[in-house]
Amino acid sequence: MKKLLLAAAAASALMTGSAFAAKIGVSMDKFDDNFLTVLRNGMTSYAKTRPGVTLQIEDAKDDVAKQLSQVQNFIANKVDAIVVNPVDTSATAPITKLAADAGIPLVYVNRQPIDVDKLGPKAAFVASNEADSGTLETKQVCKLLGGKGNILVIEGELSNQAAVQRTKDVHEVIAKAPCTGIKIVAEQTASWDRTKAQNLMANWLTKGLKFDAVVSNNDEMAIGALQAMKAAGVDTKKSIVGGVDATQDALASMKAGDLKVTVFQDAAGQGKGSIDAALALVAGKKIAHKVYIPFQLVTPANMAKFMAKN
Repeated sequence: MKKLLLAAAAASALMTGSAFAAKIGVSMDKFDDNFLTVLRNGMTSYAKTRPGVTLQIEDAKDDVAKQLSQVQNFIANKVDAIVVNPVDTSATAPITKLAADAGIPLVYVNRQPIDVDKLGPKAAFVASNEADSGTLETKQVCKLLGGKGNILVIEGELSNQAAVQRTKDVHEVIAKAPCTGIKIVAEQTASWDRTKAQNLMANWLTKGLKFDAVVSNNDEMAIGALQAMKAAGVDTKKSIVGGVDATQDALASMKAGDLKVTVFQDAAGQGKGSIDAALALVAGKKIAHKVYIPFQLVTPANMAKFMAKN
């Protein structure tokens, strides 16, 4: 009951409108990423509906030092709140300290900071629970495989909490019935990148690895794997490849009969949620330190309802 009351209080706080001007500094890991673009656009579109709210959005270009510098600049410019999509989730402590020392509300979005359980009263984390993402994906792949077969696992950035958790999800699913007949024959990072995943898959195919499915930490890498498979003459219509995010490119691939599984991560919803959380903290409201936007399994059977969401 206590958890339900807390969730209700958090939801109420997030929905409360702001009747004051607020400037929010936003540091994104990188602009040239499909999912993060949807996340960023979600913030921008929502901010336009909030009178007096302005965003200063910066591209950290996948550089930890650059992101830290951006946060320092936000503080120097006296923004009312800061939103950070971390470059490296294991390197967030200095950012948290900078914002706390300056007394400026801080919201991490999409990627869980390593110090998430040590955030102060003026900080929060808005995302989706990664324990669900890789689990939904792998359980569906297991179902398609009939509980047995060889799989390849393509990981995201190894310094990123989402990649670590999604890969952990894969291992946990195949360790339990009815999926114990599944074996991982190779597991390697492609850093969330389509081209790197394409090269990795091409290398695996050249080595002659035998596999029945590919489980990727995100859609971009899944698409890269599919491109390599097509180039090698593999019939992707008969192959099982899964990803996470349900980006428009991924849904197009699924509609074409290639991608078989993805998991909808509401990027726009996370973007909106991060701005709501920031405004609530600026207003001095108490909110939950972790605000989760649910993941949803996407298959060819239900993909139509997700086509316009991202």
